[in-house]
Amino acid sequence: MKIILKETIESLGIIGSEITVADGYARNYLLPQNKAVRATPQNRKMMEQERAKFEIQIAKEKGLAEEMAKRLEGVVCKISAKVSEEDRLYGSVSTRNIADALASQDIEVEKNMILLNEPIKNIGTYKIPIRVYRDVEPEIIVEVMPE
Repeated sequence: MKIILKETIESLGIIGSEITVADGYARNYLLPQNKAVRATPQNRKMMEQERAKFEIQIAKEKGLAEEMAKRLEGVVCKISAKVSEEDRLYGSVSTRNIADALASQDIEVEKNMILLNEPIKNIGTYKIPIRVYRDVEPEIIVEVMPE
């Protein structure tokens, strides 16, 4: 089903873009949640009239994202964990641990924004990207040290 997004959805696209999604996804989630409208000629006209408002909103979102990226760039996040004799962690450091450590530094980041491929299982220093906005990914430094 062809739809027009009324708000930016990370996995689909930015506000005002016309995309094709599965019928059930559109009918059961996007349309009832008022996140999108059907791509009809009438709705296309309406969205064209609101295009300027969307562009202002996109610029505002990107500006806020770049401001947050400047705050995040080079932030050092220290996490202590229990280790065995081989410097291997008993558990692992996940996105939740990183988000909690950043929150203790008064930096609010959702755990789905942290781009950690797999949990950290060894002590050391790691550079972890944070997706603040599309194409805005500052890196933070995570230091995992023994307790």
